[in-house]
Amino acid sequence: MWFRAVLFGLVVAGGLPARELKPVVEVEEEVYAFTDARNGAGPLWCAGSTCLVRVGETVFASGIEVIPGVEPLNNCRWFLLRRGAAGWERVHEDGARTREPAPLAIFRDGSVLLSANPAIGETPPGRGGPARPEVWRFAAAEPRAAPVALGPVWAGTPAFTEHSYRSFAADGAAGECVLFQNIGYTHAEWTFRDRSGRWSAQGRLPWPWGAGYDKPQPIRICYPAVALRGRAVHFFGVSDIVEPYTAWRAYKRELTGREWDYDFRRLFYTWTRDIAGEPFREWVEVASRDRTCGWMSPCDLWLSPDGAVHLLWSERALDERLRARFFPEAKQSHALVHAVVKEGRVVHRRALVESNEDRPGLIAASGRFHATPDGRLFAVYHVAGLADGRRVAENRLEEIPADGTAGKVVRLPLAQPFRSFFTATERAGSAPSPWLELLGMRGGAANTICYARVRLD
Repeated sequence: MWFRAVLFGLVVAGGLPARELKPVVEVEEEVYAFTDARNGAGPLWCAGSTCLVRVGETVFASGIEVIPGVEPLNNCRWFLLRRGAAGWERVHEDGARTREPAPLAIFRDGSVLLSANPAIGETPPGRGGPARPEVWRFAAAEPRAAPVALGPVWAGTPAFTEHSYRSFAADGAAGECVLFQNIGYTHAEWTFRDRSGRWSAQGRLPWPWGAGYDKPQPIRICYPAVALRGRAVHFFGVSDIVEPYTAWRAYKRELTGREWDYDFRRLFYTWTRDIAGEPFREWVEVASRDRTCGWMSPCDLWLSPDGAVHLLWSERALDERLRARFFPEAKQSHALVHAVVKEGRVVHRRALVESNEDRPGLIAASGRFHATPDGRLFAVYHVAGLADGRRVAENRLEEIPADGTAGKVVRLPLAQPFRSFFTATERAGSAPSPWLELLGMRGGAANTICYARVRLD
């Protein structure tokens, strides 16, 4: 057993180092082409969830396409793909009109779950309207068979619309899932489906309160990474409200001519130990770039077996358009940041990649976590910029050691790097895997969704 642990790269009690990682690209291919729907959403719009899952030896992906002759906003439909021995094949498509892509989740019994949000009734061009959340279950062994409608069930009759900002997460081993869907700027509705097949708990997640704004208001949270394990739920997202400071908003209007501009500057986290029996805790502000009108984006969340919550996000220090007038002494920086939260307290924080005005370097984005069956955790991300006088654009894999120190970094030997992507994440029920799988957009492949499978040798 000792030999096997060393072979698979664990750091054993004697302090032996982890085996050097040598990623091997097994598959790199195009999956489907798409056109701009002109509705503000695209195939990667549901960034906090995923459209890629693995069930045993089979990989599934959901896609979205424009319906010919239909005007935005609800002018798309979803479809389901399976990758078999002959490559990708479309196994199901839906005819209902929708705006956003359809996140996936799986149970280890072979169930493939798809979250949809079809429009109700007709909507005028350029406008949205009411929508009806749906969850469909496909059998991985027979995905062409008619799917089973699972509901969901909500508390009361929430007024859902085409802008769902929904989050879909599953505990694959337990056969349980949770769905969040935003209601305006006040809260998210949530519903939980237990292992017996009942939507047995529902509720509301009110947004944190922005007391320090010129006009105090709720801070709508969007694009969250959500995890469910053992009925504990962890929720990590970013502020998404119209610019809350009067002076900044007026100056932005001078620059852009628009009456609105959205804030993505504050990251918040909350959790409950039991979604069915315990309320969510008070919101924790994990990080902020609010003072200099910066920008932040949540990338991923991973639950450690010891209960620690690993967070990953990208950030920019300031909006350079506003610097000269409002904060002339501030300096620009970009970073991909890893943090660890325990019981609502940030106990570790480190920039994996950082570039600033004093020490310019590569800029990282689109980070995701990936765990392997032998207990190792990695961050995969895209970097771009100049290094040693040469242009760099590539995907990298960095190990996240348990002690928080800097891990080794290797380049993924892809023919074309992925600029933005999903993974077959544990948060959607997929198991830790020796394969790192990416679904997204690559450099040089405009309007094309691509797939890669990398064996972490």
